[in-house]
Amino acid sequence: MKAREGRRRGDRGRSSRAEGDGERGRREDPEKWAREVCLRLLERGPRTRAQLAEALRRKDVPDEVAEQVLGRFTEVGLIDDEAFAQAWVQSRHTGRGLARRALAVELRRRGVAEETVSDAVETLDDEQEEETARRLIARKAAATRGVEPAKRTRRLVGVLARKGYPPGLAYRVVREVLEEEGAEVEELPDGVEFD
Repeated sequence: MKAREGRRRGDRGRSSRAEGDGERGRREDPEKWAREVCLRLLERGPRTRAQLAEALRRKDVPDEVAEQVLGRFTEVGLIDDEAFAQAWVQSRHTGRGLARRALAVELRRRGVAEETVSDAVETLDDEQEEETARRLIARKAAATRGVEPAKRTRRLVGVLARKGYPPGLAYRVVREVLEEEGAEVEELPDGVEFD
């Protein structure tokens, strides 16, 4: 028991010493501190320039030091918002089935510039987006068999709506998938227009 308590105290001591070292490092060499913060975050995965800038602000790194470090990381290719956006679009579209609209929202939240967002989401064409929607609904339709047709249609259209698909495309894809399986399909609700 005492050995365990000693280890716990020892861990706390090491932890507070490490925090003290970080504080001293931040004061003595803020540029080195900023580089370490950025590198630690980049080790976990790609980040946008805006995400890294926010992390540096939270760590109280002076703005001019942060800008200098972020500029250097951009020069050497450790920060590349265009590559981040392209990879994000492909990964999230393929893995989660997100539509261009939802992908653009996610990229904007991560601080990616509007032009970069537009370029990245435009790499997905209409056919690719529709095919992804069709695969999603084909998978989800099996789980809704036996549900009343109007409710089933609403649920499946809702799946696509939450993933950022426009209402007209969502309804058309759901209708086509359900008709292919021979299910009864509700008519287009008032106010929903095809794209």
